Amino acid sequence: MPKSKVVVRLKDKTLLKGKIINFSPFFSFFKVELLNGELVIVNIDTIKAIFFVKSFEGNKQYTYKYEDKLSWVGDKITLTFDDGEKMVGYSEHFDFSPKGYFITPADLDGNNTYVFASKSAVNSMSFS
Repeated sequence: MPKSKVVVRLKDKTLLKGKIINFSPFFSFFKVELLNGELVIVNIDTIKAIFFVKSFEGNKQYTYKYEDKLSWVGDKITLTFDDGEKMVGYSEHFDFSPKGYFITPADLDGNNTYVFASKSAVNSMSFS
């Protein structure tokens, strides 16, 4: 199974870029192989979100619009993180995991293919 490219944002604002190895929303820990080859064990309770990305570089100038309609991936939801960031996307299993939400961002042109947002870093969740 190929490893997914991820950017892990921790609650303390630390960024980890690499490939995720054994992530499950039901486990307390997962591993990230950083770009330099170092293997890091991450406690799921320390993360804000895991961004599954198309590229590690991304586009810092890009502004997410969250306007795409993606009826094939579930209910439209809006997450507001503790730091004030908002994300709009779709989720078939919005309450599937006790640790977080899997969502597909409502902006197909963005760098994120999908996101795992930690429930402990989300201030509110609403259906759009």
